[in-house]
Amino acid sequence: MSTVQEDIDKIQDILNNSIRQGMQADGGDLEIIDYDQQNKILKIKYQGACGSCPMAKMGTLMAIQNILKEQFDPEIDVRPE
Repeated sequence: MSTVQEDIDKIQDILNNSIRQGMQADGGDLEIIDYDQQNKILKIKYQGACGSCPMAKMGTLMAIQNILKEQFDPEIDVRPE
């Protein structure tokens, strides 16, 4: 079993290679706040322009969750802080 930090590193890599560039191009970003490995809950915080954009709270969140479900864990639950 991997450690929490190993899981966070893997999640960071997935996000860096998928959605993060698009967010940064729009003046935003995201930060991983916490990962509850046992309950598979990832808490994120939107930064910059993404923090006040309604799209970030809907479409982008769904995209992040779908990517992580496909590439990391089908049971992960992504929640914005």
